[in-house]
Amino acid sequence: MSTLHSDHDSPWKDILRQSFQEAIAFFFPETAAEIDWSRRYEFLDKEFQQIAPEAEIGKRYADQLVKVWLKQGQELWLLVHIEI
Repeated sequence: MSTLHSDHDSPWKDILRQSFQEAIAFFFPETAAEIDWSRRYEFLDKEFQQIAPEAEIGKRYADQLVKVWLKQGQELWLLVHIEI
């Protein structure tokens, strides 16, 4: 059952990576308004595995840790979890 669940999560993770700015703007408009989109955001896969090693069971697809920059210049890490 978990393999089937993982197979369905993988396309959503890919979509989130490809359309991250649009997804944040749609689901979290207040947060999106605070992000400096002129600066590059970064997906932190290795860092996420370090802070949540128990979350890895086989292939882990749904969670994303993303480093963004706020307009005020601060770095912010966003934990994005998608459950369809």
